[in-house]
Amino acid sequence: AEAERRALAVVREVARRVTGEEAYLVQLMGALALYHNRIVEMVTGEGKTLTGSIVAPMLAWRYKHVHIFTVNDYLASRDAESRRPIYKRCLCDVGSIVQEMDEASRFGVYAKPIVYGTPKQITADYLRDQIRLGQMNSAWAGRGLLSRSMGGGGGAGAASGPMVPGLHAALVDEADAVLIDEGVVPLIIARARQEDEMSRIYADASRLAQRLDGDADFKVELVNRRAELTRRGRHRLEAMFDELEEPIWRAARRAEELVRQALVARHCYLRGHQYEVVDGRVVIVDEYTGRFLPDRSWEHGLHQSVEAKEGVDVTADRETLARISFQRFFRMYPILCGMTGTAADAATEMEKVYQRPVTVIPTNRPVIRERMPMRVFRTQQAKWDAIVDSIERVYAQRRPMLVGTRSIEASVFLAGRLSGRNLPHRVLNASFDKDEAEIVSQAGKHGMITVATNMAGRGTDIKLDREAREAGGLHVLLTEMHTAKRIDRQFIGRAGRQGDPGSSQVFAALDDELVMHYAPKLGAALRKASVGAEELGGFAIRQGVALLRLAQRRAEAKARRNRTEVLKQDDWIEKHLPGS
Repeated sequence: AEAERRALAVVREVARRVTGEEAYLVQLMGALALYHNRIVEMVTGEGKTLTGSIVAPMLAWRYKHVHIFTVNDYLASRDAESRRPIYKRCLCDVGSIVQEMDEASRFGVYAKPIVYGTPKQITADYLRDQIRLGQMNSAWAGRGLLSRSMGGGGGAGAASGPMVPGLHAALVDEADAVLIDEGVVPLIIARARQEDEMSRIYADASRLAQRLDGDADFKVELVNRRAELTRRGRHRLEAMFDELEEPIWRAARRAEELVRQALVARHCYLRGHQYEVVDGRVVIVDEYTGRFLPDRSWEHGLHQSVEAKEGVDVTADRETLARISFQRFFRMYPILCGMTGTAADAATEMEKVYQRPVTVIPTNRPVIRERMPMRVFRTQQAKWDAIVDSIERVYAQRRPMLVGTRSIEASVFLAGRLSGRNLPHRVLNASFDKDEAEIVSQAGKHGMITVATNMAGRGTDIKLDREAREAGGLHVLLTEMHTAKRIDRQFIGRAGRQGDPGSSQVFAALDDELVMHYAPKLGAALRKASVGAEELGGFAIRQGVALLRLAQRRAEAKARRNRTEVLKQDDWIEKHLPGS
């Protein structure tokens, strides 16, 4: 304990002298909790970057190598560079792993004590190591590989050995997003097959799906993203299959599977929500961060089905070489800690899955953000009208505003409505990610309206100018509730940082996507009961809020069940396939 306190005092003093940043007591509390292998909750604006840079050298001194995970390449590069003076004074070199880095450079970065990177980059490099080392299928091959990795081959020979020198310690920023929301996402190393004979098949399946009639021929489960054919639908498809020449349409089960996949792509995956078409390619949009995932694709032909639906070039199917879930990967670290603004909501799951307790760190100054009552509307049209009116009123006060939307499509729609009212604004979504730093830097200025997807919900620090602070601070307006309460809290947490003034309000409608997917019958009944009143009030508003909370809890429960199933699968693999 004495050594820990001395180490903490040394790094704190180094940070003060090198950067001029003097850590608050609560930041030192957070650093100690991280050092003791905990997940810490620190409210937005409480200085998680400085807290992480205090504990990183302590972990590197003790465990030799520490990987610090950030949510994107921009933050990995920025934090590694901005924290470099602290680490250098502590005799720890630092580097960052980013998308465009070549393999030879990666070897050099991973050899350093402190490495910044995204989960995707570091996990992919770890999997590539397993593929490379898996080629050691004989003693002679192993001996040759060992000699080359020790420099026997000279030059590029080192690239034959493991790139990642073991998994020692991990510090995860935005831990709930990485460990919980993204935890079940599999990272797959794959290579394209040589032949692309299936592209025409997927296009034919998309055309067949378009000819079918909803309800009569098929039924879609939007929540589970599944489609089932009715007896009438199967009968109609049999006749359609006879019109096609390829032999695959003679295999009834496989043919029906292709059409079901095309139906799922058509009705459950929507442009501007789950994906966007960029330069003639289908690019996935991360529903939790609102960012593009240009190097990811859906499995089992789903990506090809979406491409066929959009009429773009259908890419070749891929052959899987190796795969691992982020959940399983992070459980392999003997030392795992993390920090986020919303860990308490997932405390039980963190402790169950990762055996890491959650510690809530108090704020340095009291939070004085005003939480305005939720407004619930009968229809989305009435909701959007009220949102634009509310934005106009707040803009007249010259306060900065952050307006959160769930999808790219919604952000573009709202931007059009604001332009119609001559309200100046900026839009931040995956299509404008290159302007992210500049837009965020301006978002705290008085009179600034920023319309943003979840990209602004994490990792952004909106600083107010003097006029904005005097006018009442940042006002956060959510245009729709998300599928997890934590995401709403993250967005609202952009306001009221470090004792600044601020306010937040949530707008919702009874036909929002959350209600339509997770409480459709109750939503329809309440809409019918409230005919004649576009905005709910009195007893109806209490019913509406309760309905929305119920739908959100159902969405959280479904996501939790999915993660539990993946956890069971990972545990089975660990038990029965220990060498996998």
